[in-house]
Amino acid sequence: MRLYLALAVLLLALVAYTEAQDDTMQQKFANVGDQLSEFGQTIAEKTKTAFQTIQDSDFAVATRDFFKNGFEKLKKQMQDISNP
Repeated sequence: MRLYLALAVLLLALVAYTEAQDDTMQQKFANVGDQLSEFGQTIAEKTKTAFQTIQDSDFAVATRDFFKNGFEKLKKQMQDISNP
């Protein structure tokens, strides 16, 4: 009989423990959404900053100017050919 009583008390303790854990699990799941949102915003900001840094780099500016000048020269040559 003591074994049954001990098992019943143990079972009640386990149920109480899991119910207490459920509350914290719900809170954890609620916090996970906030954490994922914050993580997404942080990644977006870092990505935006990285792209801006790359776009403003000397290499990107020089490459952009090179292609712009080449296109303008090609455009002028095509206009000269079409207007004899």
